[in-house]
Amino acid sequence: MIEFYDREKEFLNELEEARIATSHDDIPHVKPVSFVFVDNSIVVATDYNTRTYNNIKANSNAGIVIDVYKSGGHKAICIQGSTEIIEAGTDFKKLYKIFHNKFAWVRKDPWKENEAPFLKIIPSSKISWGLS
Repeated sequence: MIEFYDREKEFLNELEEARIATSHDDIPHVKPVSFVFVDNSIVVATDYNTRTYNNIKANSNAGIVIDVYKSGGHKAICIQGSTEIIEAGTDFKKLYKIFHNKFAWVRKDPWKENEAPFLKIIPSSKISWGLS
């Protein structure tokens, strides 16, 4: 299991936007997403009719970059790993509560189990910089 340093955990818990990378037919697909750091994994919400969801269904490997760009002071974590789709059950309810508490857009437009899934990226590798 990949371990995160305390400063990396703090950084991941401070931010809420990232860019997720998936692929289909050897074509990369990158898009911005909201995320949370939970249980040593990165979790994003998506919809069933998205390119990202369909890519993960076909190929569970994903990459995600969480960063803050400041000239001369760039901070970032790049993570690669396999992705689990969470649509219902105890894990879904736990993740939904975390998203609901963190994001106003979730409170404004709520959803239920099997209406929109979470993608849980389980890190197999990571690199960070600017966080020492």
